[in-house]
Amino acid sequence: MSSVGRNVSDTMRCLIQSGNTLGEGALWHPLREELFWFDIVEKKILWCDAEGGNPGVQNLEKMCSAAAWINFDSLLVAGEDGFYRYDIAARSLTFLKDLEADKPENRSNDGRCDSWGRFWVGTMGRRAEPDQGALYILSADLGIECIKTDVTIPNSIAFSPDRTRAYFADTAKGVISVFDLEPETGAIFGERVFACVDVEGGGPDGSVVDSDGFLWNARWGAGCVVRYRPDGTEDSRLPLPVSQPSCPAFGGPGCGTLFVTSAREGLSSGVLADQPLAGGVFFCETESSGLREHPFRLILPKDS
Repeated sequence: MSSVGRNVSDTMRCLIQSGNTLGEGALWHPLREELFWFDIVEKKILWCDAEGGNPGVQNLEKMCSAAAWINFDSLLVAGEDGFYRYDIAARSLTFLKDLEADKPENRSNDGRCDSWGRFWVGTMGRRAEPDQGALYILSADLGIECIKTDVTIPNSIAFSPDRTRAYFADTAKGVISVFDLEPETGAIFGERVFACVDVEGGGPDGSVVDSDGFLWNARWGAGCVVRYRPDGTEDSRLPLPVSQPSCPAFGGPGCGTLFVTSAREGLSSGVLADQPLAGGVFFCETESSGLREHPFRLILPKDS
């Protein structure tokens, strides 16, 4: 893994050529000022600073896909079979909670923490079997609630700055939806369509919301990030030099940098020859600033 270097530009540039088979789960840790992400297929967690410096990688025992920060020293990590606490200094995973223990053929995918300190995560079949996954909310006391079933490829989990919306997409079905939330309690009032995507032109993958309430969606297969207005209409497109961007995250100084992971999975040798940076992490300074990622407010039992 090599650092490519960081130059301010109005287009996406490669921050670090990590060569990930399936790069996912980009998370900016605001206290450490580091970017963390995963290679799901290769069972790795990776990290670097905002300049692409001090890169690191660790092999994991499980396929892991998404994370939230708990404090300076630890992350909540969604693994293929449950939730773990990742000790950043010790580079170790500690088991916290099962996830679909009755479905060993499934794994976790996209996830993000909301402003109430709850972690939303989706599951899917390991071969993306239709309707095999679901969407869950993990609370601070490790209680878990299923809020949606019949999911194929869960993605696009993100939250509006006014606390009234949670976004979600099933990549295979080409629909980005909104869960309407009660802004004081986070209670869910229902799900509705936000935007429809023609999956033949690229499916909706991971998303993040900026401080103006615009949704930035990585378009898997289309080589771009699409910015949506709060009313669901398309605002603009940000092209990448790779066809499979997967997960965006805002970070860096003032949360003014957009980071995007990508993947090499499924690309032929000919396509990879044309996309030598596939699997890398990309960045761009944006006119819009992002929102600081919310911490997972873990409450462990007293005997833990």
